[in-house]
This record gives sequence, C-alpha cells and structure tokens, in this order.
Amino acid sequence: MNLTAPESLIFWTTIIFVVFFFLMKKFAWKPILGAVKSREESINNALESAEKAKLEMQNLQADNENLLKEARAEREAMLKDAREIKNKMIDDAKEEAQTQANKMIAQAQAAIESEKKSAMAELKSHVAGLSVDIAEKVVRQELANKDKQLALVESLLGEAKLN
Repeated sequence: MNLTAPESLIFWTTIIFVVFFFLMKKFAWKPILGAVKSREESINNALESAEKAKLEMQNLQADNENLLKEARAEREAMLKDAREIKNKMIDDAKEEAQTQANKMIAQAQAAIESEKKSAMAELKSHVAGLSVDIAEKVVRQELANKDKQLALVESLLGEAKLN
C-alpha cells in the first residue's frame, strides 16, 4: 500500500475523520451539547424575563394611565369647585353691593325727606314771619288814621259773635 497515493489519501482522511469523530463524541460532544442546552435554557430564561418585563411595563403603563385619569378627574373637580366658589363670591359681592346701595339710597331718601321737612318748616316760619310783618305793616298803615281805626273796630265788633 502506497501511503502517498491519492487513493490512500482518501483512506487516511476517512480514518482521521472517524478517529476525530469518535474523539469528539467521547470528549467534546457532551460538553458541547451541555453548553448548547445551557445556552438554550439561558436564552429561554431571558425570553421569559423579557416577556415578564414586557407584562410589567404594560401593567405600569396601565397604572400610569389610571393615575393620569384620576389626576385629570381630580383637576377637573378642583376647577369646578374653584369656579363655583368664584361664582358664589361674585354673587355674594353683588348681593352685598346691592344691599349697601339700597341702604345708601334709603339713607339718602331719609336725609332728603328730613331736609325737605326742615326746609318746609323753615319756609313756613319764614312765610309766617313775612305774613306777620306784612300784616303788621298793613295794620299800622290802616291804624295810622283815626277814622280807619274806628271803622276797623266797628267791623271787628260786627264780626264778633256774642254768645
């Protein structure tokens, strides 16, 4: 058998491959399969962890959306309360202003009425004084003449009724 002939090269290559295959099976196949299996398990674990993380993220997003909805609802409620308080304050202020205005109008009317009465009383007093002055002047003028005095006495006596 010629060891350098091409036919023997195929033979030796086959022998080397078979020996290499048996050696690989004996010493390397199990560790390689174990490494592949452990790698497969770690990949599966990583995928499960990723899936769990994804579910947790979805739960967190749902919780965040619920919190946002609650916060928006609370904000709306607070704004509604603030608007109601504002409207109540405005209504109260209007009512108080109206009350104050009515009170001031009543006071002004009372003051006007009082001034009117005072003016009327003063006017009456003044008119009475003027009347007395005029009457006094008329009477003096009338009584300056002796004949007119006697005529006035007689007319007054004529008007007087004796019981």
